[in-house]
Amino acid sequence: MDHFDCEVLIVGLGPVGAALAALLADAGVTSIAVEKDVSVYPLPRAAHFDHEIMRLFQQLGVADEVLSHARPAPAYEFRAADGRPLVHIPVSPRPAISGWANGYMFNQPGLETALRARLSASPLTQIRLGRRFESLAADAEGVTAVVAGPDGPETVRARYLVGCDGASSPVREALGGRLSSYGFDEPWLVIDAVVRPGGRVPDLNLQICDPARPTTCVLMGPGRHRWEFMLLPGETAEAVLGDDFIQDLLADWDVGQAIGIDRKAVYRFHGLMAETWRAGRVLLAGDAAHQTPPFAGQGMCSGLRDAANLAWKLKAVLREGAAEGLLDSYQAEREPNCRAYIELAIAMGRVVCTLDPEVAAQRDAQMLAQRAAGALPLPPMAPPPLSTGVIAPGTAGSGSQFPQPWTEVNGERLGLDDVLGAGAWLIVDGPLPGAGQAPPSLRIVSLADPLLAPFRAALGAWLGEHDAAAVLVRPDRYVFGSGAAGELMRGYAAALG
Repeated sequence: MDHFDCEVLIVGLGPVGAALAALLADAGVTSIAVEKDVSVYPLPRAAHFDHEIMRLFQQLGVADEVLSHARPAPAYEFRAADGRPLVHIPVSPRPAISGWANGYMFNQPGLETALRARLSASPLTQIRLGRRFESLAADAEGVTAVVAGPDGPETVRARYLVGCDGASSPVREALGGRLSSYGFDEPWLVIDAVVRPGGRVPDLNLQICDPARPTTCVLMGPGRHRWEFMLLPGETAEAVLGDDFIQDLLADWDVGQAIGIDRKAVYRFHGLMAETWRAGRVLLAGDAAHQTPPFAGQGMCSGLRDAANLAWKLKAVLREGAAEGLLDSYQAEREPNCRAYIELAIAMGRVVCTLDPEVAAQRDAQMLAQRAAGALPLPPMAPPPLSTGVIAPGTAGSGSQFPQPWTEVNGERLGLDDVLGAGAWLIVDGPLPGAGQAPPSLRIVSLADPLLAPFRAALGAWLGEHDAAAVLVRPDRYVFGSGAAGELMRGYAAALG
């Protein structure tokens, strides 16, 4: 490392870049994160994250701080123009497989501040603000990037570079990366508001499927609310951003002086996918790699899943002697998952964004009939498990998320992740295999270990349900595979190369 400034250069310090830097620091990997802005953007952007992302925040030790800027997501309802519910998705009475609530509405500046505070405490991470990425040159050993700083151009040399630099992504442009479009591209006016004390706003998330003006109304973090109004043909961004225009739009919601508007902007809701996420030692993550319409609340979630997937693989290559080809599994695993969420969001968006009254009437009649029959007239809300990459295909549960049971110790709630810690796990119901062929960071633990006593019933039930003597869980808490312990250990080592 004598001629390298760090092992991983991260361009962009939004939620995805910050989470990646924190995960790498926990893995003992040095990074430099450069960000063009000098402070956290002070207004909301993303609105929702799900239980899997909350589990990631738990892993990073920021769950409590994030919770202070979040609240469990309420019921989600699609309504016709006359107010009839077309779809009602209730809040599940049970926690998700991670042990957390299924979803959360949040305030992004608070979340980003929590992640940056976590980074500032790490000696393995350098944060360089006010630096704009300019160019890169990659070779067989690493990447040299030029960034424009307050004192002029700076050069950073790293083993790998990850572009977490948003939808316009200068890193993607430097690679000549192309975006493929799903052909969904709709302009919407987004209005964020602070709810004043005593103010009343809807207490559930709403999609108003009104052909006269499709509208979204959702909770945000505590004390905040958001409205989104689709622009109609002929309307311009300049016109809809006027105060009088916005007041007319909000008049139907009868919020009066209950809110104070602190942000208004016009966005294009579209589905896009980068064709290539990796070019040698340069990789893309988050919006630089894929962009999702907001209807399913999965845009930021997808980027944070990228970070979780990529961090442990970079560690394996940089620290554990894994083959560099392991990084090819990153896009192979993540792209189908992202596409599933993009297609879900577009399907939901097409339901909402209908402007033809006759088509809307037909849609309403069909959805009401489906609802009366007990069917959900929307695609499944969760994508399928991983089907390729670092998994043991054909073994029960491979590619699925591994559950996290919880216990309470001295009044403190503890999850399985807290007890077993970071890295991959091999949980065995029976004799432990020898560790000679195990990857360095694999933790091998018996179901009979007293450490697992509070979780034994739940873990035993999972193994019994999958008819397996052991399960190997990846560092991102997806199941590598289940079956015989020795075979899983050898298969995992082979998959890492």
